[in-house]
Amino acid sequence: MGDLKALQHTLRDLDGQGYGSYNRLKGTYDMGGFRLSVDHTQVDPYAPPSKIRVMLARDQIQLPGHVTQTRPQRIAAADHLARRFHAAVQGRTTSQDQPPRSKPRGSYGNGSHQGETTALKTYAHGQQVLERSTVLITDDRVEVRLEVALPAAGRRIKGRAAEHVLTQQLPQVVAAALDPENRDDDALVAHVQLYLDQLHVAESLKDRGLVAFVGDGSVLPRRAGDSDLPLEQGAIPFTTPGSLDVSFELPSGKTVRGMGIPEGITVIVGGGYHGKSTLLAALSGGVYPHVAGDGREWVITRRDAVAIRAEDGRCVTGVDISPFITGLPTGVDTREFTTTNASGSTSQAANLVEALGAGTSTVLIDEDTSATNFMIRDDRMKRLIPPHREPITPFVERVKPMLEHTGVSTVLVAGGTGAFFDVADQVIVMEAYRPRDVTEQARQIAQDTPWGDESDDVDVNGREVAPFRARTPRILHAPSLNPRSKTKPNRARGRTEIQVGRQNIDLSAVSQLVDAGQTAALARALDELATTTPHNVALERAAFERICSMERDGLDALSAHGGHPGYLAAPRQQELQAAVNRFRGLRLANGSAQRAND
Repeated sequence: MGDLKALQHTLRDLDGQGYGSYNRLKGTYDMGGFRLSVDHTQVDPYAPPSKIRVMLARDQIQLPGHVTQTRPQRIAAADHLARRFHAAVQGRTTSQDQPPRSKPRGSYGNGSHQGETTALKTYAHGQQVLERSTVLITDDRVEVRLEVALPAAGRRIKGRAAEHVLTQQLPQVVAAALDPENRDDDALVAHVQLYLDQLHVAESLKDRGLVAFVGDGSVLPRRAGDSDLPLEQGAIPFTTPGSLDVSFELPSGKTVRGMGIPEGITVIVGGGYHGKSTLLAALSGGVYPHVAGDGREWVITRRDAVAIRAEDGRCVTGVDISPFITGLPTGVDTREFTTTNASGSTSQAANLVEALGAGTSTVLIDEDTSATNFMIRDDRMKRLIPPHREPITPFVERVKPMLEHTGVSTVLVAGGTGAFFDVADQVIVMEAYRPRDVTEQARQIAQDTPWGDESDDVDVNGREVAPFRARTPRILHAPSLNPRSKTKPNRARGRTEIQVGRQNIDLSAVSQLVDAGQTAALARALDELATTTPHNVALERAAFERICSMERDGLDALSAHGGHPGYLAAPRQQELQAAVNRFRGLRLANGSAQRAND
């Protein structure tokens, strides 16, 4: 191990040398107040930044012991410290005459690697509190992972500038973010306690017969369609209809009240721009805890809930969509449906069946992002197109059997049809972002103007449809996840794409994938699935065990090398399965090779 003087001497000696000589920095240095580990140096000024770690002993950092004892406490405490460190980097290393440019969620620092306002780069967290690899808290140390764009003039090392970054700016950031005298430990304790309170509500939903909860006073609207931040001006706080009012006693001793959405079939209606889709989006994001002040921190949904939508053009491999679609004119067996180019209806059917296989207890569906012919079929169309010519049994006729046979609840936004009134257990209308229970009124309307009779295994036209039953597991052919074109580990490209060899997995429609770090973790998990999954293991089981391993061993276990693991965030098994299912090279050991030209 070197020390501060050794680091200074090396950097001065490197001044003016070729950029590759930065490789001499690798190693660990005692900086006095902390240890610095240089794990990886970039090969040239335009390569990804160098990876470094800051390590402090627990007795030195003096974190409150009572909020770092359990795994959930450490997840929340690490999230808080990572946010402080990011704020300190932005405040300490950004020049005053050039304010930082805004960056998309999941981006590093500000600007490019050269000529930018800061050399130190930290991961910008979103509104969700996730387990991340950014900060590690153990029994004996606290470790912060970050990156640094080592300064250069052309392809020559600027040693004096690098010395300023690593021996002056970095210690200032560490002191500002982590020094006990500069920390606000009351804020740390509050952050951890809120996280624990949110977990308590999430874990209590099933016992209370609920699929979701929306706290009174929540601010659901966002500042813009592409923003996670709450609307600040003109936002209408959420108020609960009396009939759906519930309360939770929290571990902190506080009580939170709000609207409980019961198990069953819930239909959300309302006029345009009155907040129904906003409510559903909040419920979709409610599978993750949120930071205080987000406005949605008390919107809490069962952790396994999955948002379902149509996804034209996605690939589908060996999925049994026969409960919704059967008797295709091409003769393709929809019990093992496979296509490289799914339509809106077949993609939505596949998304739903895959969610059931991933163990979801609740599906969230918005009419606006659904295939109309998958959702409903009116009387006029039934008269024009005879039943034997229509392979799709619409969701309105299958949602109730799905609940009865699988126990899976549905929360659905409907703005243009009242067809679901017949099957709804509760109907909520949104009026200017305020909910009202109109279940009895909707039932009366359904009674006066019936849509049709539902049956478990026969649709309204008397045609047999496949029941919801236990299906043959899809056995993963793991080598298919490791194609011949692949010469390097999988690589995440932002939040919505994973590169596997020469192929890309498009995850843009997987809306509950909220952080680029989750996508990076998925990329590495796919690598492990390809190389460690035994023969004759169901895809769903393999994904479940991979997530359990991630939770048991930590995100660092996904790293291919020691030291800096990169920026990773914990995904759910639902998103891991979504990534596998969207890989066009996926093959099943027990699947048919027949593909539909959908």
